This record gives sequence, C-alpha cells and structure tokens, in this order.
Amino acid sequence: MKRTALPPAADATAGRAATILATPALKLRVLSGLALVPALLTPVLLTPDAALARTATSDGAATAVGTTSAAPKPLEGVAVYYKEGKVNPISRYEPGKGFTKIGNADFPYQFSASPDGTKFAWITEDGRLNVGDGSTEKVVAKGAAAGFPCLTPVWSPDSAQVAYFPKSNADNSPLMVVNADGTGARKVGKTFGVCHLAWSADGRHLAGYTGETDGVYVFDMQTGTSVRAKGIKLANHVQSLSPDGRKVVVHTLSPEAPGGDGGWPVGFRPTIVDTVTGKKVPIPVKGTKMGAFYLADGRLVVRVLGRTHNTLVVLDSAGRELQRLAEPAQTRNQGLLQIVR
Repeated sequence: MKRTALPPAADATAGRAATILATPALKLRVLSGLALVPALLTPVLLTPDAALARTATSDGAATAVGTTSAAPKPLEGVAVYYKEGKVNPISRYEPGKGFTKIGNADFPYQFSASPDGTKFAWITEDGRLNVGDGSTEKVVAKGAAAGFPCLTPVWSPDSAQVAYFPKSNADNSPLMVVNADGTGARKVGKTFGVCHLAWSADGRHLAGYTGETDGVYVFDMQTGTSVRAKGIKLANHVQSLSPDGRKVVVHTLSPEAPGGDGGWPVGFRPTIVDTVTGKKVPIPVKGTKMGAFYLADGRLVVRVLGRTHNTLVVLDSAGRELQRLAEPAQTRNQGLLQIVR
C-alpha cells in the first residue's frame, strides 16, 4: 500500500467542523503517510431521558415503538468521546456520573476505544501497540505500522482482542490479532482494507478502505480471506458494520474529491452499502446526516447535525424510528468513538 500523501493545512483541524459537508474538488486520492492529524469524529451524545418516538399505525393511531417485551432496551447514553486539546483526552461519558478519562490520543492519532467503553488502544510513533484503562497501561505488541493516521487498531466486539497491522510494504497487508493482555498474538490473514477498520458484532468480519481510497474490503476471520465490497468505488472512511458483516457504513467519494489526510472525519454523509449485492440501503432520517453506527442487535444509530447540539436517531432493522437522544452542548465538537449502551 502506498502510504504517501496529503499533508493537512495548518488550519485544517479548526476548519473541519465548518466544512463537514463541503469538500473541495481536487484530484488527489492518496492518503497522507506521516501527517500528524488530529483525529476527530463528529460529536454525538445520548440523553437517557429522551422518550421513545411514536409512529402511526395503518388506521392513524399513534403507537409507541418498542413497548413490547421483545423490544430492545433503549440507549442510556453511555459513550466514549475524543476531545482535541493539549493531550487529546479520551473519556467515557455516563449520564449521572459524567466523564471518566481512559487515555490520551497523542501521536500519530492511531487509536480506538473498546466497545464496552472501559479500555483504549493506541499505537506509538515507534510502533508499540498499547492498551490502557485510564489508570494502567501495557504494551501488548511491537512492530505495528506507525505514522499513518488511518491505520487504526480496532477492538473485537467483546472488547477482549485488538486487531492491527504490522510494518509491511505490501498493499495486501498482513492482519494481526492480539489479546488485550498481550497474549495470543497471531496473524489471521491479509487484506487490502487497512484503513479505519470496523469489526462486526458477530466477531467474524472486519472491513476497511484501502490506503489509496480505491474501495472497501471485507475480511473473513473464519476463512482468512479478503473480498472487495461491491458498490463502492472510492471511500475514505469505514465507520461501522452490521452485526452479520454484510452492510457497511462508509463515506463514499466522488472521482474529483480528495482522499483526505487519513484522520477520523469530523462528520460525513453516511452511505450504507450491501457489500454482497452493491445496493445502497436507505437511511430514512431527515436532516443533515453526519454518520451512522450499527448496534450489536441490528439497530442503526444515525447522527443528525444540529445548531446547538446534535441528535442521535435510533432505527430498528426495518428503518422505523425507536428513539431520539440529544447530545449535551459541551460535547458538540467532540468526536464519538463508541456508543456503549
């Protein structure tokens, strides 16, 4: 994979929020290899006291969605955020308890939070993969590819393992998995999809885009094979996979759009694609969408841009609205790394 690229402008970080939905037309596809990119995700927070949305039945009567015993438990608002600053703190937010720091996202912005919101993994400039929980930290692997902002480690859905890429000059890079305590390191296969990995809730699939943004690849942990997703020609962010690994939330690009610097996007218009058929999956949410996450039970959480705060809209597998949650104003410009519960 060619890891050379687009160095960010000096004011790139400050201008990210203002340019969420406006991308200049440049014929630049290759990602920045050594750019120190502040990695921000669009802020999204959940408020536990939000009421379930109501939908209309065929006779026009209002009926609460998700009120039966089979309904999924509403989100409580527990999430992990990244705040850009001197030490770039990563914190877990829990309504009623506030923020608990679990780590710092320093150079080179290759980091991720565990799905349970208690741990943080990051890669140092010299290629050490670290795991910490805010009070302790440990080097769990060495020799990781470093200096490439998009080569982020990713946690398994049970928060027990971390996948990462070792140093390699191959486009089809080897994929490593190690237990969170540093044991059991092993190579599981090779993939072209090395950037911004997402791991499906079934534990079987990982997806990422290529270092030159020319497509998304889905890796199968059982077979050790990597297959290019249909329906995606260009992309520079993979945010989430459906529980079965078939549908991917991705930021697709036009041929004239820049590939970017490899850091986490502040916000983007999400596209959901069935990686087997290549068909796009509708996102029936009004407003300016800024990203989307699949939950382990198949619900889809869509982020919607707001003037004073952003809104989190929860949909069931059929696209029906179940819940709306407003993020606190103080997290509006922070990045969301995980929706915990």
